[in-house]
Amino acid sequence: MTELVQQVQFDADVGYHSFCLQESDDADLPVPYPDDTVFGQFLTAFPGRIDIFSAGHTHTAAVTAEVWAGRPPEEDPERWDEYGECEYVSTSGVVAVWSMSLGHTEHSVTLSDSGGTWQVQVYSVGRAEAERLSAETGTAEGVERYLVRFWRAA
Repeated sequence: MTELVQQVQFDADVGYHSFCLQESDDADLPVPYPDDTVFGQFLTAFPGRIDIFSAGHTHTAAVTAEVWAGRPPEEDPERWDEYGECEYVSTSGVVAVWSMSLGHTEHSVTLSDSGGTWQVQVYSVGRAEAERLSAETGTAEGVERYLVRFWRAA
């Protein structure tokens, strides 16, 4: 069984239905966030960047990010509203959380001491309620929740 190396929890500021996990040092990225964001697509991978599309327009999502020593155990798909998987290449080993309205936030996830290629799974739940509250009240706090899992690619 593979080992959970690290778990980090934080709030992500969602604006215009999205937030992003992007290389901490974005100076050399060919397509920095929010350029070329794909509206309506749950998970979009770019070099050094992963865009996550939220059901709610403007709100705060609760995120749990995990780093694993290998592929993590499978999640029960019935627990989640949405799921996506992609590859992520990091030059620094540090992934920062980016917001449409705030840009680079204070939240980050350290994957390793150096760069590398990672597999990423992203799960989400609470999407319908976040969409409803965002439309009715203009915001929602922690209603939409995400689980993001990283592990080194083979």
